[in-house]
Amino acid sequence: MSSLGSLKSQIFDREERKQQYQAHIRGLNAYDRHKKFVDDYVTFYGKERSAQANLPVKTDQDTLREGYRFIRTEEDDMDSSWEQRLVKRYYAKLFKEYCIADMTKYKSGKIGLRWRTEKEVISGKGQFMCGNKHCDETDGLASYEVNFSYFEAGENKQALVKLVTCERCADKLHYKKRKEKELMDRKEEEKSVKLANSESKRKRDQSGIDDDTDCGCEEREASTRKGKKASSSRAKHKTDDDDDDDEKFDEFLQGMFP
Repeated sequence: MSSLGSLKSQIFDREERKQQYQAHIRGLNAYDRHKKFVDDYVTFYGKERSAQANLPVKTDQDTLREGYRFIRTEEDDMDSSWEQRLVKRYYAKLFKEYCIADMTKYKSGKIGLRWRTEKEVISGKGQFMCGNKHCDETDGLASYEVNFSYFEAGENKQALVKLVTCERCADKLHYKKRKEKELMDRKEEEKSVKLANSESKRKRDQSGIDDDTDCGCEEREASTRKGKKASSSRAKHKTDDDDDDDEKFDEFLQGMFP
């Protein structure tokens, strides 16, 4: 009886482990199940681990991240590889009327945009609710047409998209443009002040030059008058001397011929 009981127990344990193993296998996806089978094979039949297990594995998410395009073109649709078919299938599930924005780095002018998913469309996110990813405001909404400039697949691209935001998020959306305008106005004001100061300085310098010119003219006139006066004095003095000489000469002649 003891041997029969132990045999039943072994059979029961083996079946239980088998069921647990099958339940575990059924709970895995295709990729994890494949890894499980390979690891079990290497563990039981191989002497060392397969070198292929250490190679990087490209998942569906990596494929989507690599092949996704914000706006697909006809050239993208012409590619019939399974990667592009996967990306196209994902792209077809997106709703491309309104965008969802990530304004985490709005101060540096970097705002990320993406299309809405079905869940967001049902909840009204991005249309009846603020399109900012981290804002759920429903009052004071306004729709904007945004010229979205982005870098994708080694190229600079642009797209005109619609975005619904509240007043607070609208300020974030136009933050960099507003700051650039304020900076430009400040520079123009500084330039105007500098130009006015230089003009005022030039006028003061010109006024100083005119004053110096007037002083110089007055000094030259005074010197001319002084020179004329001195010449007149010398001429008069010379005339007086000539008259004295004539009188002396007449007296001399009278003395010689009485």
